[in-house]
Amino acid sequence: MTTQRLTNEIIIAAIEGFEAQKNRLDGQIAELRSFLTGNPTEIAAEPARTGKRGKFSEATKLKMKAAQLRRWAKIKGDSAPSTPAAEGSKPKRQLSEAGRQAIAEAARKRWAATKAAKPAPVSAVSKKSTGKKAATKKAAGKKAAKVANE
Repeated sequence: MTTQRLTNEIIIAAIEGFEAQKNRLDGQIAELRSFLTGNPTEIAAEPARTGKRGKFSEATKLKMKAAQLRRWAKIKGDSAPSTPAAEGSKPKRQLSEAGRQAIAEAARKRWAATKAAKPAPVSAVSKKSTGKKAATKKAAGKKAAKVANE
């Protein structure tokens, strides 16, 4: 009995899906017919939203251009400063040559201290000798195992 009911539900869902497709196709047909006759229909009067913004009018573009030119003029200093704080601002500070040398010397000292704190790098010669010692220890271990087994 459940298979009969499941089948009926599937058929009902299929009918609803086809009706929705039919309504969509009817709307598209009506829109195309409106192009032929020149009479807009209800569906043709409602344009589909694509998510794109509309274009700016020429007057708006001119206003935006004028505002941008004013902002650039203010930045470049072509016009008088609008705030008195800009006139009384401090000049940019510059570092003297002695100051630069002091900073460089301090950096050299820090690097020297860092390098001195690190352990010395292992050379290739000492790596080889370490490998020989390990091989010797393994051989000694094998000999000890043979003696213990005998």
